[in-house]
Amino acid sequence: MSLKLKRLAIFLVVVHVSGVIGFHSTFAEYFIALTPLNLLLSAFILLSGHQDFQPRFWLFCATCFFTGLVVELIGVQTGLLFGNYQYGATLGWKILETPFIIGVNWFILVYSSGSVIHHFKLPIWVKAAISATIMVALDYLIEPVAMKYDFWNWQNGIIPLQNYLMWFVVAFGLLLYFHKAQFKKDNQLAIVLLLVQAAFFGILNIY
Repeated sequence: MSLKLKRLAIFLVVVHVSGVIGFHSTFAEYFIALTPLNLLLSAFILLSGHQDFQPRFWLFCATCFFTGLVVELIGVQTGLLFGNYQYGATLGWKILETPFIIGVNWFILVYSSGSVIHHFKLPIWVKAAISATIMVALDYLIEPVAMKYDFWNWQNGIIPLQNYLMWFVVAFGLLLYFHKAQFKKDNQLAIVLLLVQAAFFGILNIY
């Protein structure tokens, strides 16, 4: 890992450690309000570790963003995809009751999960399935924290199995695209971001 990437990796760790501390401080409301900015910052840092900015890559990014945003829009409006849930105020500006930033979150998770697995010599559908499982596992950590800090809320406070199944289905489709797409996928910051996010939400689940 180059010096630049090491510094960015350390910065990711510092930001998320600060977030854990801030969420439990007297300034918690301000740290919580910074969640959308943290997602944008994480996406920017993740892109800083990418090596191949050809049009195919930007098409993939746009596909992740808009697919994630659209399925969430449908999910919120109908309850048919993930179950009955509503977004709170924490994630910021909304379109049809769905935060615009959620598309960025889908990109971050799909790209990071795919990048970590892509170099294994496995059939593409197996790599997509493993990557999607990583995403679902991370969502399992995120869900209780999301309700606690008003990211989103489930009807009766119950997270349905349907949510995880649909997360896997959508993620699997996007990750098939990722693993088939013709652009460089090595990104040393991807594993760092996944680990710090897992630690961040894991700790917030405990404390």
